[in-house]
Amino acid sequence: QVQLVESGGGLVQAGGSLRVSCAASGRTFSSYAMGWFRQAPGKEREFVAAISWSGGSTYYADSVKGRFTISRDNAKNTVYLQMNSLKLEDTAVYYCAAALRPYYSRSSYYSSDSFGSWGQGTQVTVSS
Repeated sequence: QVQLVESGGGLVQAGGSLRVSCAASGRTFSSYAMGWFRQAPGKEREFVAAISWSGGSTYYADSVKGRFTISRDNAKNTVYLQMNSLKLEDTAVYYCAAALRPYYSRSSYYSSDSFGSWGQGTQVTVSS
């Protein structure tokens, strides 16, 4: 089992930047891929980004590609999501998730079923 704790959420103006972090404990961090999902009010949870166990492969939802960057530091057991050029529609609770495997095929990352542990979420609010 993996325990995940997100931090770094907050209020930011449209066009601004924010970085959220997720600290992991439990299983060996470098043995599994990691992902970020988000859920806006009244909407279903959606995939945002994912990264393989080594950091060598990254994947993004089309809505954030070119604006968000996922990275990981295996020495610190932490995964990051750098969010630039934030838009109002990026407002959501952001969740990090630990995958069940070190890596997947691209399509598998988009499914929450590929992830076995979830953080409590951190609120990101983008204002106009």
